[in-house]
Amino acid sequence: MRLLRTVAYTSASTALVLGVTADVAYADDPTPSPSLSRPSTLPTPSPLPTDDPTTIPTGGAPSLPGETGPGEKGFSEPPDNIGDSKPATKVDPDADGLKLADGAKLAEPKVLDIKFVTEDLGGEERREDSTEKTKFTLQAEVLFPKDSPKLNAGAKARIKTIADEAKKQDANQVNVFGFTDDLGSYAHGKTLSKKRASAVQSELATALGSDVSFNVRGYSEDYPVADNRTEEGREKNRRVEVSFPRKED
Repeated sequence: MRLLRTVAYTSASTALVLGVTADVAYADDPTPSPSLSRPSTLPTPSPLPTDDPTTIPTGGAPSLPGETGPGEKGFSEPPDNIGDSKPATKVDPDADGLKLADGAKLAEPKVLDIKFVTEDLGGEERREDSTEKTKFTLQAEVLFPKDSPKLNAGAKARIKTIADEAKKQDANQVNVFGFTDDLGSYAHGKTLSKKRASAVQSELATALGSDVSFNVRGYSEDYPVADNRTEEGREKNRRVEVSFPRKED
């Protein structure tokens, strides 16, 4: 009996250390005091600064700008927040601005030329697919050494990819156009761009066979696609374009 009482006292002491008030129940008292069945009183949590579940609660700490939600200065909506839908704008079908003039007719319907563009991260190769055609643009540096019309080691693999797509589209006519930047003379650029286009055409012809006809042109610095005043722009202008009609789906 003495041992049990010692344990009970020890428990009561521990409870006091923890700051919890409780009555002590002795071993010879099988019915605990009613106060033992009540939960310990804990401090009431401070209200959250906002009901917005995306806001980090700070308790009693100062709120950050915009933390308390809409209406407070500094609050901004998340980028994907759509918000409440707005009522549709009513249009008066009889408004003067929507009526055709006397004798006028609507234009014939047509399919717009929609274009899809794919480009690698380095900008070395670009593909454009439109309703009418497919066009590949390759920077000269990935095909040729500097100021040279001779294909480098990696050029054939790139050209083969273009040939495979031309086969898939059943292309029977292919355009191959060469371009340079505006450094050097126009005549030199004309010669170099034509030789580079011819080198690509020759490789394509080997893969596509004799049933495909080619238009090969060298345009020198004409038709730039970027600013020739910067090296980045000149690099984009030094290019070869290969295009062919797109097969209808």
